Amino acid sequence: MGPGRIAPVRDTAFKRPGGAQERKREVARLRILVLGGDGYLGWPTALHLSRRGHDVGVVDNFVRRQYDHEMGVDSLVPITQLHHRVRVWEEVSGNRLDTFIGDLTDPVFVDNTLERFEPEAIVHFAEQRSAPYSMIDRQHAVYTQVNNVVGTLNLVYAIAERDPSIHLVKLGTMGEYGTPNIDIEEGFIEITHKGRTEVLPYPKQPGSFYHLSKVHDSHNLQFACRIWGLRCTDLNQGIVYGQETGETDLHPDLATRFDYDGVFGTVLNRFCAQAVVGHPLSVYGKGGQTRGMLDIRDTLACVELALMNPADKGEFRVFNQFTESFTVQQMAEMVVENYPGAARIDHVDDPRVEKEEHYYRAAHTKLLDLGLVPHLLEPATIRSLLAVVDRHRDRVDPAAIRPTVQWRNTANTLRPSSDISAS
Repeated sequence: MGPGRIAPVRDTAFKRPGGAQERKREVARLRILVLGGDGYLGWPTALHLSRRGHDVGVVDNFVRRQYDHEMGVDSLVPITQLHHRVRVWEEVSGNRLDTFIGDLTDPVFVDNTLERFEPEAIVHFAEQRSAPYSMIDRQHAVYTQVNNVVGTLNLVYAIAERDPSIHLVKLGTMGEYGTPNIDIEEGFIEITHKGRTEVLPYPKQPGSFYHLSKVHDSHNLQFACRIWGLRCTDLNQGIVYGQETGETDLHPDLATRFDYDGVFGTVLNRFCAQAVVGHPLSVYGKGGQTRGMLDIRDTLACVELALMNPADKGEFRVFNQFTESFTVQQMAEMVVENYPGAARIDHVDDPRVEKEEHYYRAAHTKLLDLGLVPHLLEPATIRSLLAVVDRHRDRVDPAAIRPTVQWRNTANTLRPSSDISAS
């Protein structure tokens, strides 16, 4: 996969302001705890930070693997068990990853883990990350909010009580903002009302119970920083695509997962899987939904930049973590153009309650100011994704691709993939 480093961003409307002050704090080595370290992004992040010379611990409860069993779908790319992955990483790199198995909703486990590992920084991926999963029914909505909000609250209390100097890097989402008819700022907006001016958190219009859980997290974290002097960076991440990184490519058993199904599959990864197996690319509604996008390798770079340039004591800061924005239709067309075989686009009824065409212009300069050099979505990147899918095409279950979760229903049924309707 080519580096694609020809320009900082493709969105020419978002230029870095001249003279922006850069925060450069050289930190030679950190003790970093990666929560959700068995997941799609957590695992490659842990490897990347370990390879960069940091002491890394990995926390997970394997619930993401349980979701696969619930839905009857597997990762397109086979993934090995965490303890095997850790052994292989030590053999390949010479670096050790400490592992902690447990649930953030258990406050005793959280406190004991911080006591044992003594982190200087924590990267928090450990939340249920799927909007469709949170919209299945009441049980899944409640589970998502309890798991995400309570787990983060337990973490915040443990940091405050054990070591308030720990820098928390929390993965949020651009979906917190929704799609307002004004420019989206990075976390905060200056408002003048009746002659008085204040900088306030940017208004949130989340589109699912999952996105709402992230909004609750942001409010709780900002409050904790204000009252306890904690340090937190909230990374409002766009939609991630890709599967291969410099570290996961070192050995087949280090691969991270690749989701293509209608519940956990991210849009570009899902389109690539559809093209390879001859399934029409499912574009929801008109396809004018615009989203911020991010290469998986840039996720690793952004997290590292946040860690190496930490927030101050009492500071809650927000970085919008994406590099380009595209409509869903544009992404489908790019896949069709780059797939060597026949591929077509199929517009299906939108299962979500969302604007199918809208204004979208979001600021994303803070990580660029810290030195991010993005990998842009070039044809070579799409062809590389298609090649990943082609190598594992026999593992694709076409019945799992179409959406089964309808936002307008209070109860949806998830069936094993062999029984999922394609309608």
